[in-house]
Amino acid sequence: MLRREFLTQSLGASAIALLSNPTNLFGFCLEDVPIRAITQGPKSHWFGYYDKWQFDLSGRYVLGMEVDVPRRSPTENDIIKIGVVDLESGDQWIEVGESNAWGWQQGCMLQWIPDSEDQLIWNDQQDGQYVSRILSRKSGKERVLPKPIYALSPDGKFAVGTEFNRIQNMRPGYGYPGIPDPYADQKTPDEIGLYRMDLQSGESKLIFSLAQAAAIPYQGKSLEDKWHYFNHLLVSPDSRRMIFLHRWRNAPANAPGAASGGFMTRMFTINVDGSDPYILDPSGYTSHFIWRDPEHICAWTKPKGKKAAFYLFKDKTDEVEIVGDGKMLVNGHNTYIPNTNGEWILNDTYPSNDQKRLQTLYLYHVPTDRKVVLGQFYEPPMFKGEWRCDLHPRSNQQGTQVVFDSTHQNGQRQMYLADISKIIENS
Repeated sequence: MLRREFLTQSLGASAIALLSNPTNLFGFCLEDVPIRAITQGPKSHWFGYYDKWQFDLSGRYVLGMEVDVPRRSPTENDIIKIGVVDLESGDQWIEVGESNAWGWQQGCMLQWIPDSEDQLIWNDQQDGQYVSRILSRKSGKERVLPKPIYALSPDGKFAVGTEFNRIQNMRPGYGYPGIPDPYADQKTPDEIGLYRMDLQSGESKLIFSLAQAAAIPYQGKSLEDKWHYFNHLLVSPDSRRMIFLHRWRNAPANAPGAASGGFMTRMFTINVDGSDPYILDPSGYTSHFIWRDPEHICAWTKPKGKKAAFYLFKDKTDEVEIVGDGKMLVNGHNTYIPNTNGEWILNDTYPSNDQKRLQTLYLYHVPTDRKVVLGQFYEPPMFKGEWRCDLHPRSNQQGTQVVFDSTHQNGQRQMYLADISKIIENS
């Protein structure tokens, strides 16, 4: 179904008029890109973060989460359903599990295990601890690992993680409720930080602590009096190094009577055994990022003396260059489309700062400096803060389809599929 036809059917008789008016509140598409909803109400469906495999190896099965919790922060008693959408069987929703360790932005870290045909993994709570579950769809067998995951290695052998109760103290909505942080009264604990966990044995090891990060001055100033945490972990394509964001603030986010303010950030890379840490972006402004290849990272930031934009960093060097100058103008959730040799970037934007509140979904072709807008989607004002619905676009492993989360249709959080194959093929 073409985007014009999709909106016509979903919005009713007024859709054609809306499409012809670029100031409409529901958005429009500048390319003939087939888009369809692959989940339906009344319950909400979404996937969450943008840097994980939502599609299986075949491209047929798409992971998602289902919930009927209203627009509020989740509690430890709120359970989401884990499901698989069969794209070749009428977008059938197949429930496969559940979790009560989740947030609106990143869900429960649900994803397919790389190079596995049928195994998926997600975080949960069990016996007063956060854990992760691995399920084989073919056999139905499930294994429980003793710690939750944040990101997986592309070789499928290990996971990396950090403490979600620490994140919840420092940035609610990105951690999980229910299990207290045992180090909540410590600014720079040495007992927690980054860990690596073997996906077969479940054996885990602390590889870099919060205290180690806090001991490294920030632009010549000590950080020992700040409250520290790690966020946003991602392993390199060759499974040898990883990125993490080291963040700190003046007080925990929910400290009684404290004027905690915001947080500051610097981006580290580090070997997956915890050796050779390197501050790749010391600016304090690193936001969304993605590995292009084992040596390069594309990130939104504001390097010293430069404007805020997407930049390509070469790991363990001071080499940096702007990406999409004049085209990728605002922060978004950026990934490289698979099988395009790093030529195509998939990205989105936050809602526009006006009454239209349009989120833009687009592709950017690096060699030709070409931006292709796939669509613009209205986010109702009631979706804000922790329970906002970013598009967070994710491509399949073939580089031909994209799934994104959106609330543009009837104010419901659902998942939509866009076919980008013709755009990629014709580049």
